[in-house]
Amino acid sequence: MVVLHEPLIRAHDIVKSFSGFRALDGLNFGVREGSIHAVIGPNGAGKSTLLGVLSGFMRATSGRVTIGNADTTKLDAASIARMGVVRSFQISSIFPRSSALENVKIALQSRSNLSWRLLETARAAAVFDDPARSALAAVGIEDDSDTPAAFLAYGKKRALELAIAVSQEPAVLLLDEPTAGMGAEDVERTIALIREIARARTVVLVEHNLRVVEHLCDRVTVLARGKVLAEGRYDEVRADERVIEAYLGGAKR
Repeated sequence: MVVLHEPLIRAHDIVKSFSGFRALDGLNFGVREGSIHAVIGPNGAGKSTLLGVLSGFMRATSGRVTIGNADTTKLDAASIARMGVVRSFQISSIFPRSSALENVKIALQSRSNLSWRLLETARAAAVFDDPARSALAAVGIEDDSDTPAAFLAYGKKRALELAIAVSQEPAVLLLDEPTAGMGAEDVERTIALIREIARARTVVLVEHNLRVVEHLCDRVTVLARGKVLAEGRYDEVRADERVIEAYLGGAKR
């Protein structure tokens, strides 16, 4: 049983506009520490934009974001990551010719104080071997450490994406569509994986697969047109007529 605490992350009256279009329209949102919190909604609802604003990859047009007692509204992604809030890498960010181990080491090196020139030497880079292997073990792909990322199966590429994020030792992990494109077997494996890595973390995930949301998440926020449409436990939002109309196409699932 997850013990839920006071909100760790809050978005206060967030507006995010793109050329006059409001992707987020006065949105208020909170994530309790120690929870797995899903954000769902139809395409264009503002889900990925919300993750972008929370993680600092996007700057809100107006409104305020707080993490703990700190105002992070104007901080960039690197500064927010140093506070322990990490957004998962996308597969497109993985270096395909580098091994799984090397991909994680690159992420670790990017956070270090060592210069890239120094890190070109094998001896200097070896300092990251153990933490990189630990990250791969945490997501169950340690046996693929020497495999070039391009040759990993799709599900293992997504696991590598999680390993890169976990290697940053985040307190909060923001995941954007972690099971997108997966077959049933990989989805089950990823549900178990996220549940395991969430034991010591707060997790926010955008997810279209409602089965994942049902089996994994403590709380669900439904977005529509940049605003919160409904929020609560999965069974509560699933039964909400507004959600059925806006997200489920008028039919309960």
